[in-house]
Amino acid sequence: MRSRNPVFSRRGFSRDNGYAGFNTAPQAGGPAVGTQGNPYAQGNPYAQPSGNPYAQNPYAQNPYGQQDVQTGTPPQAPAAPGRMTMDDVVARTASTLGVLVVTAALAWALLPVDDAHLSRSYGIGIGAALIAMVLGFVQSFKRTASPALILSYAAFEGVFLGMFSSVVDNRIASGAAMQAVLGTMAVFVAVLVAYKAGWIRVNRRFYGFVMAAALGFVLLMVVNTLFAVFGGGDGLGFRSGGLGIVFGIIGVLLGACFLALDFKQVEDGVAYGAPREEAWLAFGLTLTLVWIYLEFLRLIAILNSND
Repeated sequence: MRSRNPVFSRRGFSRDNGYAGFNTAPQAGGPAVGTQGNPYAQGNPYAQPSGNPYAQNPYAQNPYGQQDVQTGTPPQAPAAPGRMTMDDVVARTASTLGVLVVTAALAWALLPVDDAHLSRSYGIGIGAALIAMVLGFVQSFKRTASPALILSYAAFEGVFLGMFSSVVDNRIASGAAMQAVLGTMAVFVAVLVAYKAGWIRVNRRFYGFVMAAALGFVLLMVVNTLFAVFGGGDGLGFRSGGLGIVFGIIGVLLGACFLALDFKQVEDGVAYGAPREEAWLAFGLTLTLVWIYLEFLRLIAILNSND
């Protein structure tokens, strides 16, 4: 299971990825050879190859293999034991975010950011962020979801977010953390409503545009960071002043686009009868929400530093 987040994702580019990937051979009920490479190609991405020795797969001879030509969405498959449901996704998302929020609250309370303890708190927070990044990459490159890895990622990411939020809230802009939380919630609800209403159409063109934009955004941020580390100051200025505000808004918009991709992935998984372990798509949703929250927090910090 892999996320669509560009920092952690290989989905759609793996030869052994059974969902929306560049498969080397078509699966029963799946897309024809000419559609391989399209993460939104028609056909059931979860259908098993014929001759599966392990199970009688009700989706192998897939009567649901074509998307609705009017809406572009897959028809709903009947519920079956061992198949992912929306309740599974909600439960795993709640558990992942719950671990993240609890560890963030503990870090906020236990890692003081006064002058006497700031260096120690910074060190712990940055160390937790690096561990979370490694765990995220490991999970992203695994073929199956590992709940232990995902929840460990959420715990360490929560420590970093708690420390970072406390620094911004106590030393730069009082109330910034709550504002960032409310902004993240508002974006989540807005994208969900727009997606369910059909105002956002997630197709191959949308996917390609978002991935290209995200790749360019990430590369610019990496270059800016390198200039800041080796040249000092604010690097190329992409994270401060007017440019910082522009790139912060772009970051939030990209996060909103990735939410739409996450919703599409969940919807397709439920409709096509994905295995229950795919409900750990909660990992991708968590990554996207963390992305949006951090962009809001940076925006608020920049706006207050310019006052």
